[in-house]
Amino acid sequence: MNILISSYPFHPSIGGIETVTELLAGEFVAQGHSVKVVTMTPSSAIDPFPYEVVRRPSPRQLINLVRGCDVYLQQNLSLRLAWPLLLVRRPWVVAMQTYLGDEGNRVSWRRRLKSAALQLTTRLTACSRALADQIGGDISVIPNPYRESVFRRYNDASREYDLVFLGRLVSDKGVSILFEALRRLRDGGLAPTLLIIGSGPEEWRLRSQCAALGLANQVGFCGALRENELSKRLNVCRIMVIPSIWDEPFGIVALEGIACGCAIVASNAGGLPEAVGPCGVTFPKGDAAALADRLVELLGDPRSLAAMRARAAEHLLRHRPATVAGAYLEILGRAVDPRGRKSLRSQRRQ
Repeated sequence: MNILISSYPFHPSIGGIETVTELLAGEFVAQGHSVKVVTMTPSSAIDPFPYEVVRRPSPRQLINLVRGCDVYLQQNLSLRLAWPLLLVRRPWVVAMQTYLGDEGNRVSWRRRLKSAALQLTTRLTACSRALADQIGGDISVIPNPYRESVFRRYNDASREYDLVFLGRLVSDKGVSILFEALRRLRDGGLAPTLLIIGSGPEEWRLRSQCAALGLANQVGFCGALRENELSKRLNVCRIMVIPSIWDEPFGIVALEGIACGCAIVASNAGGLPEAVGPCGVTFPKGDAAALADRLVELLGDPRSLAAMRARAAEHLLRHRPATVAGAYLEILGRAVDPRGRKSLRSQRRQ
């Protein structure tokens, strides 16, 4: 198949959609398909990929890209990159990676427009059941992959940190909740060490909060890390904490932690429980007391931690890039086949 993938953000931008797009495109090529990626992210460097990346295409370029493909896969719906389908009919598959979004308590015109556009897709997927249920309709769930070539366990790594947080330092990620949980633990006589990996606009506020709570001796900030350097740092941590107060659509960070030998403690927000699977526990989002309780339980129970790590290999199988790409290729193949399109429309009418 000639597969055109659109990803509004893409390398060198960093994020979940960027990672998923890069992994899928590489696997599609490895499995014998022709791939082009179109994105609105600029780059001044030569792209190191085995497929063409078209950045900020002109209207004519975008029309020609759609005309030249057998199937158009959008990683998240982008109307700005979808409009040529009004002129050129091609099978259109949208893989939802996040929510459509509202403005306050009212449904925005943008969400109404996107909801209407989704009804015109040939096939629709979501990265978690939680996201699929929020969007509604006939949606296949295909979980996200992780970089198995990067995130893995190192046999010689010793777990010098009790806890680790990995992510952007913004309020939605819930680091303040984690700090409050640590304060509760300290007041109870327990002082686990915590490594903060990441950067963001809230960093200095979080550093101030950490100092004000008397946690400076327990908490280390190491900034943003990538690829093998990040993997090695995760390998020296026992438990990854994901305290998001936003309903994460999925949570690739959980897979990265699991692959590096971390047990997971995550909020029960959105798709996070699906990403964590049997390799960790969850707590009610925003509840620092509940988070503290989960940490006390795991820090004092090495058998439970070992059992969670033992379940990692099986859990990660369905998140291997080749496995996830195979699930997408099945969907794309059905979209290209006219009988598949007819069958899908019949299901939707029912």
